[in-house]
Amino acid sequence: MQTGAYIVLSGLQLVLAGIGIGVLVAAPIGPVNVLCIQRAASRGFWGGVAAGLGAVLGDGLLAAIAAFSMTAISDAMEAYTGVIQLVGGVVLIGFGIALSIAKPVMAIPAGQKSGLLAHTGIIPQTFFLTITNPGAILGMAAIIGGFGSLMGGLDTYLEALVLVASIMGGSLLWWLGLSELIATIRHRLTERRLLMINWGAGALLVVCGAILVIDLIWQYLR
Repeated sequence: MQTGAYIVLSGLQLVLAGIGIGVLVAAPIGPVNVLCIQRAASRGFWGGVAAGLGAVLGDGLLAAIAAFSMTAISDAMEAYTGVIQLVGGVVLIGFGIALSIAKPVMAIPAGQKSGLLAHTGIIPQTFFLTITNPGAILGMAAIIGGFGSLMGGLDTYLEALVLVASIMGGSLLWWLGLSELIATIRHRLTERRLLMINWGAGALLVVCGAILVIDLIWQYLR
């Protein structure tokens, strides 16, 4: 129901809204989606999920900063946006080049099972990529800020916690679905197709990183 100009949400509606936001921020094709697809193709379902988990944790951190109004952290991130953008861009270029020259290997053969623990090394990498992505930082702040304004603000820490957990849940659902989709068709992948995936993924990462660096240089030269 509505109270004045604001919308009052029940607990269930808040959870559903958070899940929707989580999917919304995870779904756009970007560096982590590219890495998730590449990992799921070469390492199977849990390889893709592990790549996505780093993004889930990163999304959770950014959502928490916005939802709990952590002003000091938010101001620090805003003050060092240029540094964050530069580091993120350079790391993306490095990842892209490494992926492009890597030998295409079906690390986990199709039909062979593996567990999440075998792929945890990618989690810190995708977490770092998420929290150094200016688009993710600004996008999460804008979405939660707009959502909070629509609700008239998050009244309690419990509401903020529920929203953050729901956003992480929605993000996780996206990565589970994407990993399952790629894992389902990976038995059709040949070494040549894996090479094409590596080249394509690497090129996209290099382009994304170059855009961040060039944009930063352009801002300073204007």
